Amino acid sequence: PNHYGTLIISTYIWTIVLNHFPDNVKLKGIAAQSSVFEYYRADRAVDGIKYAPGAASFCTGTNSEVNPWWRLNLLDNYYISTVTVTNRANCCPERLDGAEIRIVNSLENNGNNNPICAVITSIPAGASYSYSCPDMVGRYVNVVIPQETRFLALCEVEVYGSLPGNVAIGKNATQSPTHLAWEAEKAIDGIKNDRTKCSSTGYGNNSFWRLDLLNIYRVYTVVVTNRIDCCSEHLNGAEIRVGNSLKNNGNDNPKCAVISSIPAGVSYFYLCVGMVGRYVNLVIPGVMKVLTLCEVEVYGTGTTNIN
Repeated sequence: PNHYGTLIISTYIWTIVLNHFPDNVKLKGIAAQSSVFEYYRADRAVDGIKYAPGAASFCTGTNSEVNPWWRLNLLDNYYISTVTVTNRANCCPERLDGAEIRIVNSLENNGNNNPICAVITSIPAGASYSYSCPDMVGRYVNVVIPQETRFLALCEVEVYGSLPGNVAIGKNATQSPTHLAWEAEKAIDGIKNDRTKCSSTGYGNNSFWRLDLLNIYRVYTVVVTNRIDCCSEHLNGAEIRVGNSLKNNGNDNPKCAVISSIPAGVSYFYLCVGMVGRYVNLVIPGVMKVLTLCEVEVYGTGTTNIN
């Protein structure tokens, strides 16, 4: 399974988790624009070429039109930290004057009604300016010139950001059966090293714990922390399942990984490589089994609001 079980030093594991979700990386996506002037296609603003001699064939350009726009679809929701825009070098730097950078998830008005990160007053020919979008969250990054009939030209747009953090926090957990005061919610309380803050089922058939993320997510990584005082074997053989079905309490959803074992008090992480689902289950198949968890963390990005 997708299991880095030999890494038993929790700080080392967390270094790897953070490397799997870098704080600030250049994001990729699919580009579009309101129109195409000659051969100045939208994708040329994300081709990595900022300058080359001669005509700016590596830049984008719209026709002269009202509200010309360019859009990058990041294909998922990200925290956006910075947008860097490079102007064309050979002519016409004024075509970027007054352009707005907008970010969020709506395609209403082609995404041009989304919140504003910044307004580009001007960028000199061939120069690159960066605009801070302090952790705005969104899938679409638009550059638009509002309420004017203009050309819009871009030589490069670079979007930097990161995936959101632990999406299990504040969500709904349940389990069956529950042992005494070891409620399911204690596995998502952020406390890993206190035995009284763990969840546990009683003995049961196919004992399970389930997290309802309330939205549909792409789940990339699930981090599971075992209880520190005893009974670490209660996690042996547990299956991590991700999906949208509540059939059989969600225990028939697709399998991300099987936990062979986790030492007491240690966190192991399991890669689910973008599995899609609202529910994350941990289940131990079999008769008269106990499932104990001290913390479950889920890292992913929302895809669809179901409310």
